[in-house]
Amino acid sequence: MRIAQVAPLYESVPPYRYGGTERVVSYLTEELVRQGHDVTLFASGDSVTKARLVSPCQHSLRSNKQCVEQTAPHVLMLEQLYNETPGFDFVHFHIDYIHFPVVRLRKTPCVTTLHGRLDLPEHVSLYQEFREMPVVSISNAQRKPLPWLHWQGTVYHGFHKDLYTFREKPGKYLAFLGRISPEKRPDRAIRIAQQAGMELKIAAKVDAKDQKYFESAIKPMLKGPYVDYIGEIEEDEKDEFLGNAFALLFPIDWPEPFGLVIIEAMACGTPVIAYRQGSVPELVEDGQSGFIVDNIETAVRAAQRVPSLSRRRCREIFEKRFSVERMTEDYLKIYRRLLREKRMSSTVLPKEVSFGKNH
Repeated sequence: MRIAQVAPLYESVPPYRYGGTERVVSYLTEELVRQGHDVTLFASGDSVTKARLVSPCQHSLRSNKQCVEQTAPHVLMLEQLYNETPGFDFVHFHIDYIHFPVVRLRKTPCVTTLHGRLDLPEHVSLYQEFREMPVVSISNAQRKPLPWLHWQGTVYHGFHKDLYTFREKPGKYLAFLGRISPEKRPDRAIRIAQQAGMELKIAAKVDAKDQKYFESAIKPMLKGPYVDYIGEIEEDEKDEFLGNAFALLFPIDWPEPFGLVIIEAMACGTPVIAYRQGSVPELVEDGQSGFIVDNIETAVRAAQRVPSLSRRRCREIFEKRFSVERMTEDYLKIYRRLLREKRMSSTVLPKEVSFGKNH
């Protein structure tokens, strides 16, 4: 199959450091290539892939300090894509909704994986206008604000089994990995560790929009006991960081669509202590791969119960549910079904073509 994968340009594919969407696009792209598909990746020029790479910009937008208007390269990428569209059997978008108006004018079968939150007020009118667009969710919880979209399925993320090293022996510290932001609640992680009397290692980046939150709410807490703030770590450091942890803390305070770090920890055999928000109940098997909690007190008790969990069982659950092979096959099933539907519809000449409710 000739497949185009269209990635966001904010980070390279795969990202050098933080970047969940770009990382998943990389896993999927490389597995499709390995399986023999003819794949073209539309991504930043510093991306690394075995697919054919087409880039509207030389560097990822995050690493290009001179890039002020970040929409422009994405529009250019769409023009590059559709100059080549006749050469593709299927196009898979990972760039939210910016391509929706253009897709209406093209005939190539496509699908869009929605990687972000869908509960913002502006989403309703936009997705109502484009409700015919075929979309994929990354968790069932992600769908709740907009259950009426043209959902094609839920595909959980996955990656290669040898990407992370299983470690039978637990470490002595609690881990927090991701972003310093209000919705990720590193303040909760610090309080949990302090009340549990355990060291907490925080490996997280601070985006410009979260700098004020970091300075006012988190930085003062870093002076307390049990806290070791490492900062943002690189991709090849995550294996050791997560694998040597006693448990991962995931004390979120928002409807997290997925949470890639959860399955990364499980791949290492490290249990997860996560708040009951968003996708967490779908990913964490309570009492098996970790504990689902509702407040700091239950999180502290969960930390005390971690030794009762089997790290090998955590790894087994990861291998069964979150492999790149399973993720890729799930997507291929959607591609093939939409291709069949497109071919069937093209055999019938419609009396009238309508692309939206107001057209």
